This record gives sequence, C-alpha cells and structure tokens, in this order.
Amino acid sequence: MTDPVISRPENDLPGKPTGASRTTLSHIMTQNDTNLMGTVHGGVIMKLVDDAAGAVAGRHSGGPAVTASMDEMVFLEPVKVGDLVHVHAQCNWTGRSSMEIGVKVMAERWNESTPATRVGTAYLVFAAVDDNGKPRPVPPVVPENDEDRRRHQEAQIRRSHRLARRRAIKESRGA
Repeated sequence: MTDPVISRPENDLPGKPTGASRTTLSHIMTQNDTNLMGTVHGGVIMKLVDDAAGAVAGRHSGGPAVTASMDEMVFLEPVKVGDLVHVHAQCNWTGRSSMEIGVKVMAERWNESTPATRVGTAYLVFAAVDDNGKPRPVPPVVPENDEDRRRHQEAQIRRSHRLARRRAIKESRGA
C-alpha cells in the first residue's frame, strides 16, 4: 500500500514517492579503472556513486542539486576488471532543501550469469539549488513500503548525528 501524498507547511510542495526518482547506473570496469593492487580504484566507484546519487537528487528535487557531503562510503568487496557494476540509488529523506540519497553498489562478472554481489554502500547529502546557487525547497519524499520507511527512519538518525557532530565541533572551536 502506498502512503498518501504529503506536503510540508514550510514549502507547500506535494510529496514524491521514493520510486519516482530511484535510478540505477551500470558500468563495465576496465583496465583504466584499476589501482596499484590491480582492482578497481575506490575513487572510480565513488564517482559512480556520486553520479547516480546526483541523478536521483536532481530528479527528486526537479532541478539542479549539488553534493553537500558524503556521510559514509563502505567498500565491502574488491571490484575487478571485467565486473559489471550496478549503482542503485534512491532518496531516503528530505529536509527543507537537502536530501539524503542512499546508494547500494553491486558487481557481477560481465560474462557470467551468477548473481551480483554487494560491494559497497554510501549515504550522500545533496542540496537543491536555484540558478544563483542558493538553496531551494524540495518536495518531501513519500516512502512506499516498509523498506523505504526503515530507510527514512535511519536517515533521520544519521541527520541528527550529523547535526550533533557539527554542534560539538563548533563548540570545541569556541564558536
């Protein structure tokens, strides 16, 4: 069952379901993507993650959005040359002008029919901006199922940790 479309009083934009902006970016890893260990460089994966998350943020917000932070990037398994990497991204949470995008990175051999393996996860925060680069309101995200609702709750926890960390650092600097 789908949750009802909601709006927030501060921006009065109607909510958008999680599935409206969900996307997958796929790419075959080549020799050009390797590090000194002979596996795919983490920075290559991070760029794919940022690209997919940016597409979701732009779709959800209906316009330009910029990367504000990457809260967490976890590499679970090495990616090899010849792997077909799938980067799945969706909007987990929205604030007034910010969005948390969750990303799951899967890899499979390009020439085999074995199931893909989860090789990484990441959480990024994007800010929607107008033509002058100033923050602009985003529609609320409407979770569509129990998994989306879990992700939404966990995103709120990560947000409260980000804000608490920012306050603690500010206090430690005497600001």
